[in-house]
Amino acid sequence: MKAAKLAFGLICLAILISNIATMSRWSETRGVYDDICYLRQAHLFQRFGAGGLDTNASRDDDRYFEGKLKEIAFVNWKDPIRWPCHNPMPGGKVVLQYPPGTGFLLALFPQGHQVVPLYIAASLIVCGLALSGIAMARTLPSILGAGVFGALAVYLMINPAKASYSVAPTMALCAVAGFLTALWLVRDKRSVLLIALIGLLLGASVNFRLPNGLLAVGYFLFLGISFLWTRSVATFVQGLAFGAGVLVGMAPTLAAQAINAGSALATTYGSADVVAPGLDFAVLGQYLRDMQIVLIVLAIGATLSLLWSRDGHVRQAAFLVAGNLVVNLGFFLSHPIFTPYYVVPIAMLSLWTLSFARLLQPAEVREAASVRREPASLGALPQ
Repeated sequence: MKAAKLAFGLICLAILISNIATMSRWSETRGVYDDICYLRQAHLFQRFGAGGLDTNASRDDDRYFEGKLKEIAFVNWKDPIRWPCHNPMPGGKVVLQYPPGTGFLLALFPQGHQVVPLYIAASLIVCGLALSGIAMARTLPSILGAGVFGALAVYLMINPAKASYSVAPTMALCAVAGFLTALWLVRDKRSVLLIALIGLLLGASVNFRLPNGLLAVGYFLFLGISFLWTRSVATFVQGLAFGAGVLVGMAPTLAAQAINAGSALATTYGSADVVAPGLDFAVLGQYLRDMQIVLIVLAIGATLSLLWSRDGHVRQAAFLVAGNLVVNLGFFLSHPIFTPYYVVPIAMLSLWTLSFARLLQPAEVREAASVRREPASLGALPQ
């Protein structure tokens, strides 16, 4: 088994090194509107600190964003109303539509060299957790599962994560949140601080992409049903701690919306992005032809297999993930806009949670399950 762990560990590291080599050749001027808009947010943070939350187009007095638009030959670079990724607000301001988290992370790195370090840092986090999962595995099948999933997770950091700068930090955060979720669930006495930390991380993910708020819905369902089932103070406190963590985590986005849109609960997105759900077979067909369908099938299959687990902790992890998958897939598959990364966060959060839930099973639980599956030994037969 040590040889198998070493082999899969080397595979993950090889993919990581290959990814880093590819990332190092990326350009920050590839003509994608989202890219330069995230970089504008980063520039605002570097100029104004926390004041960078205010993304009013009038603050481009140094002509930074105009220069970025010229680089990609954008015709209407002088007119903020026509700027990509910007929307007019009722007060007359023209502001960025995106939440501030991705721009904040990009601002941590020097201008002109921001994207590659962000992706490398996120990839290192994902690879570190993949290697941890391989190290935790105790049986050959679990090593195989952890190794294959770990290699897939590291590979995904370059495709489809490259599609949007917001995906890379989201992927890293989902890996950490999945590990902590499994750690919280496998304990007989569940830590209030740990569930609050999970809530904080999931709330923070909203600062990268607003739809990441849906990642917390399954947790609220699980905690709410648990409270209704047990009516215990401990379960109520856990739900309260999780909700508080989510609220604190998404505070930067709420502040940005209050500054830019006039209310913490008002979105800075335009009407073209805020569309009602509807069943669109063309969109469903795009998902069926995309890499995301593989992740969806893996997440659903792993959830169904663990729902029949004899270990109550693992089964509860599967119930939590099942609720989260139903809500998130229901939303995105009925959303009449397709992208190559919409369902990647929920699929990866689900797979990380289920993978670590199995790997973190106490040794006695794994042994008991193994004994139940084996036929009676010769010593147990009648003499």
